[in-house]
Amino acid sequence: MRLATAANEAYTTSLTVSELLGCKQCGGGRVQDEELGIRIPRPLGHGPSRFIPEKEILQVGSEDAQMHALFADSFAALGRLDNITLVMVFHPQYLESFLKTQHYLLQMDGPLPLHYRHYIGIMAAARHQCSYLVNLHVNDFLHVGGDPKWLNGLENAPQKLQNLGELNKVLAHRPWLITKEHIEGLLKAEEHSWSLAELVHAVVLLTHYHSLASFTFGCGISPEIHCDGGHTFRPPSVSNYCICDITNGNHNVDEMQVNSAGNISVSDSFFEVEALMEKMRQLQECKDEEEASQEEMASRFEIEKRESMCAFSSDDEEVTPARDVSRHFEDTSYGYKDFSRHGMHVPTFRVQDYCWEDHGYSLVNRLYPDVGQLIDEKFHIAYNLTYNTMAMHKDVDTSMLRRAIWNYIHCMFGIRYDDYDYGEINQLLDRSFKVYIKTVVCTPEKVTKRMYDSFWRQFKHSEKVHVNLLLIEARMQAELLYALRAITRYMT
Repeated sequence: MRLATAANEAYTTSLTVSELLGCKQCGGGRVQDEELGIRIPRPLGHGPSRFIPEKEILQVGSEDAQMHALFADSFAALGRLDNITLVMVFHPQYLESFLKTQHYLLQMDGPLPLHYRHYIGIMAAARHQCSYLVNLHVNDFLHVGGDPKWLNGLENAPQKLQNLGELNKVLAHRPWLITKEHIEGLLKAEEHSWSLAELVHAVVLLTHYHSLASFTFGCGISPEIHCDGGHTFRPPSVSNYCICDITNGNHNVDEMQVNSAGNISVSDSFFEVEALMEKMRQLQECKDEEEASQEEMASRFEIEKRESMCAFSSDDEEVTPARDVSRHFEDTSYGYKDFSRHGMHVPTFRVQDYCWEDHGYSLVNRLYPDVGQLIDEKFHIAYNLTYNTMAMHKDVDTSMLRRAIWNYIHCMFGIRYDDYDYGEINQLLDRSFKVYIKTVVCTPEKVTKRMYDSFWRQFKHSEKVHVNLLLIEARMQAELLYALRAITRYMT
């Protein structure tokens, strides 16, 4: 298979570079830079993720045959295997759907020209100061013939794209404020107006990349080696390690000390898992015995909605966007604000009145054929994905926990399911987990490794990546619901 051959050649090439950086201590035949007359970049960081040990990610790759086919397809479509793909491969079924959807949005026939698609990706990622995604799409934008002048700042892009900036801003940070007036302003902008089909394509791209920025920060995705922050030309400080250890990311003494220190609380985290399992069992028993009234369910939603405002880290600080990212969007001070702060009341979005399955899906599919189907498949895979495990336990029904995570995210956006008891959320999600969820979904640029490490301490990294898949798909659906409802209201 030619695709597999191409991927294998790329892998072989990377091995050759590693061999060039080998050391005498372990027999590597390192060629001196002076003799070659070139400077060879050395990767910074420790593999695809700053949060997940590289060896754990590589184990997945060496064990899963489906992964090789996915990598070959990704390499053929993008010309690269990016770090997001290397982390998502923990869950091949989801990754396949994700890659198929992203490929369709960026490269297949659609209302928007290719360079517009990548520029919108840049605009969306920049709202969360996600230089990782911005850098990737700057390269892709230029590759498909985009005008380099646009990259000097949003003010240098066509007025049509500049007009999209307001929707991008509100959708990323406060989607509950989107109205049909936002839609009308884009569709009736005279010579700079958008068609309905173009706007739906743009909205899907914006929500896709807002959510992907959440995944990038939530899983600590490292910069690609060819991008800023992904490499250095300086020789490593070897200390007590050989260069092979350093280039393989096995040299971070501080991290090893932190990990060994963390083992002290293994017994505590074990009991956390057992307590969570017991709560799930008790909730299921209560559900079987009696059901709360509609009034009680509505009251519990309002309580959870208010409490979600407090779920922020105590060391929360403002993050000032770098110039190379902030130039791609306007109003840099605009960010997330809770939807009912200071007594301002925003009506609850009832899924029974407007939902993805009955309304959003058909609207997207009508104006951008096949995309609604692809997105719907991706939502369902993320929501239903399970291996029936929890940490060290097997044969566990995790549906209650997955639903609590999904509905908590929608609750933070003011979206309510009439048939769900929001009292379950406080039972199943502890404060450290809520802080992590809210930060990843609302202000992903503020996620830290400490937040990632502090929740579900006994769970595997693959399970934490699984959580992130739930977070980004629930966030994308929430944004789409608000935007598509506004488009529907404009059309009617």
